[in-house]
Amino acid sequence: MTEQRVQRRLAAILAADVVGYSALMQRAEEATYAEFERLKRELIEPSLSRHEGRLIKTTGDGALVEFASPLAAMRCAVEIQDHLASSGSPLRLRVGLNLGDVIVGQDGELYGDGINIAVRLEGIADPGGVLISEKVYNEVEGKLDVGFEDRGEQQLKNISKPIRAYAVRSGTYSALTERLSAAPAAPDKPSIAVLPFENMSGDPEQEYFADGMVEEIITALSRFKSLFVIARNSSFTFKGKAVDIKEVGRRLGVRYVLEGAVRKASGKVRITGQLIDAVTGAHIWADRFERDLTDVFALQDEVTVAVVSAIWPRLFEAELAMATRRRPENLTAYDFFLRGAQQFYLLTREGLAEALRLLHRALELDPWFAEAASLAGACHMRNVLFGYSLDPQFERQEAIRLSRLALSADHGDAETLAMAAVISAYMVGDSESGIAMADRAVALNPNSFNTWFNRGWVYRIAGLCEEAIRSFERAKRLSPVDPLLHFGMGTALIELRRFDEAVVAGKKALRQNPSFSAAYRLLASAFAHLGRNAEADEAAARVLEVDPAFTISAFIARGGQSNSKLLIEGLRKAGLPE
Repeated sequence: MTEQRVQRRLAAILAADVVGYSALMQRAEEATYAEFERLKRELIEPSLSRHEGRLIKTTGDGALVEFASPLAAMRCAVEIQDHLASSGSPLRLRVGLNLGDVIVGQDGELYGDGINIAVRLEGIADPGGVLISEKVYNEVEGKLDVGFEDRGEQQLKNISKPIRAYAVRSGTYSALTERLSAAPAAPDKPSIAVLPFENMSGDPEQEYFADGMVEEIITALSRFKSLFVIARNSSFTFKGKAVDIKEVGRRLGVRYVLEGAVRKASGKVRITGQLIDAVTGAHIWADRFERDLTDVFALQDEVTVAVVSAIWPRLFEAELAMATRRRPENLTAYDFFLRGAQQFYLLTREGLAEALRLLHRALELDPWFAEAASLAGACHMRNVLFGYSLDPQFERQEAIRLSRLALSADHGDAETLAMAAVISAYMVGDSESGIAMADRAVALNPNSFNTWFNRGWVYRIAGLCEEAIRSFERAKRLSPVDPLLHFGMGTALIELRRFDEAVVAGKKALRQNPSFSAAYRLLASAFAHLGRNAEADEAAARVLEVDPAFTISAFIARGGQSNSKLLIEGLRKAGLPE
């Protein structure tokens, strides 16, 4: 039996695809389909015929075409792109060109790397652009009135050796592709790209694990509406490439880049990560996580929480530092918000007053700035609860008004909902509504410290102290150092008669903020219940030292104390004035 000889030939291959076709079809299916059919009929098919291109294969919104020469393929590609750029059509094509050896199948279809390289080049071409291999460039350079931009060696998927690529710059579409491929403007909030983690296991089969980890982190970060997160498809264009972090930041328009690596061996997995300022190249955070490899998906969840809870506070701190370095006359609404947040967390009378001043400046510039309105409402609430307010009724109403303004501006933001839940419970006295909002907030973003922290307070106010402690524990996992967190846990522990644990929580709150007067109230009550009278007396004296006008009746009148019977009983036992 005679062995069939494989037929080969050298061919110039054009691969083309419509940019964002699926999304366009979802938005306007019939109009998109009709426009694509019109372009094929009136532009693409006549152009292929003029330049003697042979259609090999169509893929719905794309095509593979064979040409006898790379020059003919280039002329056809440039003609199509120039026409599209000037036509006003909403459709844009990506085009890849390669010259290579191909296998001719019995059905006339072509196969081999010559085809694959054209397809891969098309996939990384600019929208509205043409990307060619070095082989095509060597054949056409100087023969057409076009320019070229050397894109360097590209590691293409499933192609063993890197391929040098050149972007074509021609006529009408050149200006369009330059605009489309220009570095995007930086957003007005912290922005981050999570690059594919490197698989260090030496096992290509483990690639899915590293990719899945990154996708989980991107999804978790995307739940923070105060953060601009680059989508997976854009981040993964850098997969398998040696990258310059500053260039990644410029191309994606982000300030921060998270990169990392995953190594699996001997039943364990080690994940390393580092957060980098893409403008300065400075390392903001780096850490290593090592876990036993049991349930892969549970492990991904666990590490995702660890990474997100570590980098989110660091991002916020970095933004605060930048805001404080900027000159006041150059501040934007977001900068005023950042400065206000910094003062808010001081927990002092002066800090809250300054926070309100800055947040109202932000709202003057942007009246629908939900985060600023929400935080301003929280400032008024804290003034009432901490006894700082000269007009508690006014501040109570302002807290409610600003909270409702924030919700009307962005009712789907988890942190806005969580803050509104606390204000509803404390300032309105509506724990039922507060619980509903708090539960929705953690469902929207279970990776946020603030959603769990505020849910803990809502359940604490409602008298559901076991559930409050569970929420505070989740919050502690995300941010272990927060004086109000330990104070909240301590007050719930008192109502559960776990007085020794309440003392530990109160002392932790004071270690984290020695000027936090509410922690002394917590300790005075817990010590009194334990019969540790000398320590209770000392804590009560510190309460009056910080707040000489403190009385138990005024404390109750601030609100939210109806389910704090044991806390108040302890304050009386400690000898604080009625």
